[in-house]
Amino acid sequence: MSALVEFAMFPTDKGESVSAYVSRIMKVFKENGIEHILTPMGTIFECETVEEATEVINLAYSVLEPDCNRVYTNIKMDIRKGKSGRIKQKIASIQKHLSES
Repeated sequence: MSALVEFAMFPTDKGESVSAYVSRIMKVFKENGIEHILTPMGTIFECETVEEATEVINLAYSVLEPDCNRVYTNIKMDIRKGKSGRIKQKIASIQKHLSES
């Protein structure tokens, strides 16, 4: 199974620039060896199960919770049985089609 996740998480009570807080979350990904892709609007990662995906999201929240009173989170999941490695395969598939045209 593959749970491909795109999420954004940041505090809404810390002013206009929240990159220092998002950096905390990225540090958690790095320290835990979670493969991810950071984009300007969020982060993409893949887990084997939905439970693992929600654990990662909870871990991300845990670094903001101590000093953030309000946290915005947007989560999208594409859950597919019988597949894995889709974080790279989906992009490779598009690039293949582009090279054929």
